[in-house]
Amino acid sequence: MTTGRRRPPALLLVSAAAVVTGTLIPLGYLSGRALERGWPFVAEELLQPRTAALVGRSLLLVVVVTAACVFLGVGLAVLVSRTDVVARRALAVALTLPLAMPSYLLAYLWVSMFPAVTGFWGACLVLTLVSYPLVLLTTMAALARVDPAQEEVARSLGLGGFAVLFRVTLRQARAAIAAGALLVALYVLSDFGAVAAMRFEAFTWVIYGAYRSGFNPARAAVLSLVLMVFAVALVLAESRARGLASSSRIGGGSPRPAPLNHVGRWTPVLLLAPVAVLVAAVVIPGAALADWLLTAGARWNAAEWIGALGSTVWLSAAAALAATAAALPLGVLAARYRDRATRMLEGASYVAHGLPPIVIAISMVSLGVLLLRPIYQREPLLILAYTVLFVPLAIGSIRSAVEAAPIRLEEVARSLGRPPLQAFGAVTARVALPGIAAGAALVLLTCMKELPVTLLLHPTGTDTLATRLWSYSSVSDYASAAPYAAALLAFATLPTTVLGIWSTGASGAHGG
Repeated sequence: MTTGRRRPPALLLVSAAAVVTGTLIPLGYLSGRALERGWPFVAEELLQPRTAALVGRSLLLVVVVTAACVFLGVGLAVLVSRTDVVARRALAVALTLPLAMPSYLLAYLWVSMFPAVTGFWGACLVLTLVSYPLVLLTTMAALARVDPAQEEVARSLGLGGFAVLFRVTLRQARAAIAAGALLVALYVLSDFGAVAAMRFEAFTWVIYGAYRSGFNPARAAVLSLVLMVFAVALVLAESRARGLASSSRIGGGSPRPAPLNHVGRWTPVLLLAPVAVLVAAVVIPGAALADWLLTAGARWNAAEWIGALGSTVWLSAAAALAATAAALPLGVLAARYRDRATRMLEGASYVAHGLPPIVIAISMVSLGVLLLRPIYQREPLLILAYTVLFVPLAIGSIRSAVEAAPIRLEEVARSLGRPPLQAFGAVTARVALPGIAAGAALVLLTCMKELPVTLLLHPTGTDTLATRLWSYSSVSDYASAAPYAAALLAFATLPTTVLGIWSTGASGAHGG
């Protein structure tokens, strides 16, 4: 059934439009700042050779990291989902663990072990290691929903294993792959910690310098608007790649398990890639962190550590609930009522995610000073900033979860007299609940690691694990940073492991 032909409920449209409007709040700030010195200043900044060089460096970083993440994420997803490689389920969970590592922490851990690993290739290494799980998770979930009947037909027509993989299986998973690649590209565009730690002049580092060192908000706003253009272009490219194809299942019941490919003697060769990735993303940073901890000693302030941990957990949990609730109307709209207006709303929600968090933070500071004085320098403003920044993460998970729920069951419930909202809650919401919870866990994890917004908006007297970690690591006081780094990794690993287990469980059920 073509879901886009049905008219969406007015309440759903209004709610989704309100969420998108909230995520576009930073654009008002950016536009005002960029134009405060007139159009000639904007044109002069855009035509500067240094701006062109900055664009080239940043785009090259996005292209290289995104391509590497797609290559690793898709390849590893196929390995653990469609082959009988040894310990594939445990391997799948382990491969999601780098998602728990903040980019700035991984960068500092690598630099502390190998000081020469800096610049462009250092930033590429770190950003690839922390981002490829975004593609891995979406691809594993998509492969779990692929109907193996089409693969069997292709094999009966004489296609070999690789031909079936690329021409049949991955074509059905292209929507999920495109969504994961989009998240990676937007993350690389907006990352500040890794490029700052690696001393690579990408957009975010230059914008941060314009705000802090030179205090040139107009130039920073112009550069941020350029980033916004790139974010919109990425969203449009992802929408085109996904096309109008729907990944929802027409029939009821669970997907029939697909047979696993026997790897046999190729097992050692196939394990080289995941082992190398885990060594670079887990073993080497773990060794560096252990060295930090061994030198921490009496520098560990238990009271400060407990306070930072408590603030991190509750702020991240509140933001995850707020972002998931805000994303629910738009996620349902994108899954069930796919048309041009819906795609525009969904695409607009990704724009803020492509902007530097430092810009989101400063726009929220201005909003707090001008309009939201009662919550300025208080927790609600920080949670609002988290929601604006990370609601696209929840939207993608909700959309995929609702698409995977059989729509016919909901239509049967409506034909029996239940109102649309009640039918959705009784049928679709129950089926999609694990995917919705996975989106909330992803937001929770990302908020725990977030740095620039937290640095500028955290309430006076309140520190998080991320702010403490950054304050010590930025001056190379790794011993003092060690307890906060260990706590951040330990607690961020919990939702990451849950994500991996859910994805592996789906793949395991699918693969038998």
